Amino acid sequence: MSSRLARLAAVATAAGAFSGLFGVGGGTIIVPLLILWFGYGEREATGTSLAAIGIIAGLAAAAHGLYGNVDPVNALLIGLPAVGGVLAGTALQQRIPERAVAGAFAVLLVASALVLVF
Repeated sequence: MSSRLARLAAVATAAGAFSGLFGVGGGTIIVPLLILWFGYGEREATGTSLAAIGIIAGLAAAAHGLYGNVDPVNALLIGLPAVGGVLAGTALQQRIPERAVAGAFAVLLVASALVLVF
């Protein structure tokens, strides 16, 4: 297996594990690793992550559903309006510099970590 494929497999495995454990994986795992390990631009990493996370999230949700951990009504109440947020966020990301997107993302990750720890 080539080095690139091995690194992609590592990214995928980490994303899958984090998705199953914590409900995260795309933005917090895949995007930074695609940027750092593969030299993707912010937009390409985000789009690639979103495509991959659809598969990951579906399988993780199904597995959690088997354990009774999914509230379908609340999932719809969260998921349906989120479509508008996805469309707005994607449109905004295309209009601002990639460095600004990366900086905002870094601030969000640090703030999230601080809230979780403290």
